[in-house]
Amino acid sequence: MDGVLYAGIAAAFVLGLLFVLAYARRGTARHAATGAHADDAIAETHRLAQSEAASIRQAAQVEADGLRRAAETEAEATRRAARAEADAARNETEATLSRARREASDIVAAHAARTARLDESETRLDARESRLEQRAAELRDQAAELTRLRDELDAQAKDLDLERARLSTATEEHLRELERISGLTADEAKAELLASVETTARREAAVLVRAIENEARAEGTDRARAIVTEAVQRVASAQTAETVVSVLHLPAEEMKGRIIGREGRNIRSFEAVTGVNVLIDDTPEAVLLSCFDPVRREVGRLTLERLILDGRIHPHRIEEAYEQSVAEVDELCLRAARDALAEVGVGAVDERLLPTIGRLKYRTSYGQNVLGHLVETAHIAGVMAAELGIEPTLVKRCAFLHDIGKALTHEVEGSHAIVGADLLRKYGEDEAVAHAVEAHHNEVQPRTIEAVLTQASDTCSASRPGARRESLENYVKRLARIEEIAQTRDGVEKVFAMQSGREVRVMVQPTEVDDLASAVLAREIAKQIEDELTYPGQIRVTVVRESRTTEIAH
Repeated sequence: MDGVLYAGIAAAFVLGLLFVLAYARRGTARHAATGAHADDAIAETHRLAQSEAASIRQAAQVEADGLRRAAETEAEATRRAARAEADAARNETEATLSRARREASDIVAAHAARTARLDESETRLDARESRLEQRAAELRDQAAELTRLRDELDAQAKDLDLERARLSTATEEHLRELERISGLTADEAKAELLASVETTARREAAVLVRAIENEARAEGTDRARAIVTEAVQRVASAQTAETVVSVLHLPAEEMKGRIIGREGRNIRSFEAVTGVNVLIDDTPEAVLLSCFDPVRREVGRLTLERLILDGRIHPHRIEEAYEQSVAEVDELCLRAARDALAEVGVGAVDERLLPTIGRLKYRTSYGQNVLGHLVETAHIAGVMAAELGIEPTLVKRCAFLHDIGKALTHEVEGSHAIVGADLLRKYGEDEAVAHAVEAHHNEVQPRTIEAVLTQASDTCSASRPGARRESLENYVKRLARIEEIAQTRDGVEKVFAMQSGREVRVMVQPTEVDDLASAVLAREIAKQIEDELTYPGQIRVTVVRESRTTEIAH
């Protein structure tokens, strides 16, 4: 509305200005021109002024209409915003009221529940108070009863004291009478009775101990036999004769002369290069190679085979053939070690240990090939561990490496168990494996189950029938010592070592040794044999006590 007012004022101002301008022009024209021309100019000016004023009024009207519509639009938007704010405020108020009603309902419900709990607690307290009052009344009654009983017990105690004194006097008189009749004092009679009871108790204890030992021995024997049988029956190894010589067959008898060479040049060169002695005797088409080191003897055998096949035997060719044989034996050792590791399945070992393990292929102990013994022992140890519920990999690894020191006993001083353990520690082997190796012959006391199983599997492999051989002299000495140990016992009449020394039968005098003493005698003989002798397998000690009575009828 203010815009319309301002537009009208502007239009009036313009009209007034036009009239003043027209009047001025008309006055000027009156003096300069004629009146007709002045009137025309005024009329034209007046028309232009009216047209301009109409345009201004129309523009003012349009602007006024636009301002009015804008004002109405703004007013409508204002009303809508106010209505929206009012609706939001009303909704928020209603939500607040709803929450307040719910909270009030919750408070009322909680109050009602608390009131109910309080009422229930009050009821329980009343009941408990009633029970306590009743219990207090019962305790008062019991206290009165206890007082009465205490008085009665005091009276009975006085009577018992009198009765005890009377019985003590009567017992003393009775003992004096017994001593007079028996001629023994009470201490002497007590000692005699205790001696009799002790003798009876010892005999009963010996019988019980023997029964328990028999039961435990039967059960342990069955269990051990099952485990050992299960382990051994899976292994079948050939026996290898222990020897320090190798026989090499020749294609012709004249080859011996070529081996000897002119004035013994070839044979001396061969022995100097290989370290193996060549024994040439009257054996047709054969020579003997002698050396305590089996690996060196095998190198010498391969070297001589190469020379014989080649036909050229002279010092330079001997050196070439020796180098080729050394490389071949090294490769055979590595291949044998890898094959053995793959067969037992104990995982990888340090590459520097493989040549040492492979050299055991050419080593024997009591007629048993050492590498074959290691493989066999690992299999037996794995079966034992599986039977006992133990993870077998570590046990098999200990058993497989337990005799690795035998490959170095010609080079390093000391027991092969200690040497092998030091070698394994040097190349970073697990301490459990090294301990089992050093303890398998009791140079070190075994502390782990792996060490014990390594000992057991080694014994099983060594003592199975046909696994090892021993010299006749050692065999005879061992049997003589077994009979001597049993013969030195009191009451022994005869001793027989039977089944190649695996069983000892001891005949005793029945008048000097009773049944209990027979069991003790068998245990003592077995213990002394264990302590003094070394033998494969086990030795059974059997004590025979036989009574015979003969009468002649006439």
